[in-house]
Amino acid sequence: MISEHGGSALGSRILYDFSANLNPLGMPGIVKKMIIKNSEEWEKYPDHFCGKLTKKLSEKLNFPTEKIVCGNGAADLIYRIIRTVKPKTALMANPCFSEYEKALREIDCNLKYFVLRENDDFLLSENILNSLSEDVEMLILCSPNNPTGRIIQRDLLQKICGKCAENNTIFLCDECFLDFVENGENFSAKNFLNEKIIVLNAFTKIYAMAGLRLGYAVFGDEELAKKVENYGQYWSVSAPAQTAGLAALEDENYIFETRKFVKIERNFLEKNLSEIGIKVFPSDANFLLLKSKIPLYNALLREKILIRSCENFKGLSDKFFRIAVRTHAENTALLNALGRVKNG
Repeated sequence: MISEHGGSALGSRILYDFSANLNPLGMPGIVKKMIIKNSEEWEKYPDHFCGKLTKKLSEKLNFPTEKIVCGNGAADLIYRIIRTVKPKTALMANPCFSEYEKALREIDCNLKYFVLRENDDFLLSENILNSLSEDVEMLILCSPNNPTGRIIQRDLLQKICGKCAENNTIFLCDECFLDFVENGENFSAKNFLNEKIIVLNAFTKIYAMAGLRLGYAVFGDEELAKKVENYGQYWSVSAPAQTAGLAALEDENYIFETRKFVKIERNFLEKNLSEIGIKVFPSDANFLLLKSKIPLYNALLREKILIRSCENFKGLSDKFFRIAVRTHAENTALLNALGRVKNG
């Protein structure tokens, strides 16, 4: 069975999991230590407002605490934001992360799509500005985009933010993979923040904390931030997750080291995959989109390697696959397995 998302539920059948785009360096050691050290605190209710964590994020991002909202992972915040805004018409890229569409359809939103072209290597073009008509109440984009791995170029991002302000369009920019990008902070929508902008991020990918569930969003509009914070369940962020987040933010070098490591290994994979004869699309992130006539998902599953089939992404087909950038040993194992698959 092909999962709708990455992540393995196959247990011992899998030796290597390339389906989930988590940091190949794993969870920072300081996070693990603090989770264990504070285990006696878990019998207490967590802070609903995530006061300490929000204050630490405020200091790190140089951003007011009143405009930061934490959630039970990025997905929790996607649903809370959409149900708070309740757009009648929304625009999103295609292909992209499926949870945006799922959340929008649950409120009976009219969906419009901007198609990312394979011939353009799935890079977002300025034509998106023509699609931002005045009836579009919400725009959702991901940078780097999942599953294509492409960032929104800085000049275009500035134009998008400006047009959303002009049209009174809420712009939700998902930047959950931006910490993997070299000089990623230069490509953040936070640089062009206005009252219509919401920037989403999470500890999930960059700190390999998928099981702990911790995300956050920064808002240009304090009133909207308060509405989202008060929407949904109380105590949405567990005490262990808050502790883990605080600890992760203490490790100043972790993101820098991750970026260096990911760039080297991504280049290694791109070069060797191309030499094998597999189409590799350019990526700015910690994962790669591939295209192959060979049914790689099932072929690699027989090798006990799990990758992400992209056939359930709108605009893609069963010829597209996504792989995470993992450790050098894991990446080498994947390439060796692909070599065996290609050679029959």
